[in-house]
Amino acid sequence: MPKPAGGLATRDWDEVSQVVADAYFPHTLTPHTPFPMGDACLRNTGTGPVRIARLAWGGEVSVHSDHPGAYGVNIPLTGRLDSVVGGREVSSLPGTATVCPPDVATRMPHWTASCEIIGVRFDHEYLEREMHRILGRPGLPLPGQVDLSTSSGAAWLRFVESLSDQMDGPRCLLHNDLVAGQILSAVTTAFVLAAVPDDAEGSAATRPRIVKRVIDALHDDPAHAWTAAEMAEKAGVSVRRLQEGFRQYVGRSPTEYLTDVRMVRARDDLHQAAPGDTVAAVALRWGFAHSGRFAAAYRTRFGTSPSAALRSS
Repeated sequence: MPKPAGGLATRDWDEVSQVVADAYFPHTLTPHTPFPMGDACLRNTGTGPVRIARLAWGGEVSVHSDHPGAYGVNIPLTGRLDSVVGGREVSSLPGTATVCPPDVATRMPHWTASCEIIGVRFDHEYLEREMHRILGRPGLPLPGQVDLSTSSGAAWLRFVESLSDQMDGPRCLLHNDLVAGQILSAVTTAFVLAAVPDDAEGSAATRPRIVKRVIDALHDDPAHAWTAAEMAEKAGVSVRRLQEGFRQYVGRSPTEYLTDVRMVRARDDLHQAAPGDTVAAVALRWGFAHSGRFAAAYRTRFGTSPSAALRSS
């Protein structure tokens, strides 16, 4: 397969790394050659909750990323991609894809010069909401590797490859704001149907409307001072019935679910903090009145401190 168009006009590894970080994920790059023997190539869709990047480093490198705030799905088109995801080894060849969860340490210790990938980035909260909508039941885990030889997997791969081939073209529909969102939503739907096993999807009972109604309300306004009674009123049922529905279909209580949504929003604000922002101010903005407890919960959830996240911004 020929290298894609999109060669990077630089002869400096640091510049290549920064361009890739802006287009796909922040990372630490360790090159094993002075500079690529071939060309480093990148195509990408820009910003948004779903991004597609087509990447070849042009030389052997090692890459480390925590994939902050988003899932990374790496599809090798040529060569082999070896990854260590949260301590678990995953090797993907053409016809498979490695799924890198958000905020989990991932190493690609031997990314060879022959390995070209299509990477698809899904913002964490966006993908969770789409999985709720598509499958009717939240909380279903994604596998560490997706088989793209199945009918649904192959269809998704053809779709993504087609989009990646068009990204540099002047008539690429991804450059049209009127339709780009619909196309990327279709990319997400096709991925979920390919990634979630049929038995998991089939065993998921349809999520009751009362749970969906509350989930939508919590995502729409997570900073609101929600009470159990108010959430139950939103659903039109008793507090006990709402608790039972969440435990059955979400695996968490409504309050625990709300805390997780708020934590993700706080994490995003810390990474994009404005001058003068503090951890306490961000925590309070998202309903965490006790900054010490927020810091402890943040470290448990994301494996780092909120102050470190603030400094990284």
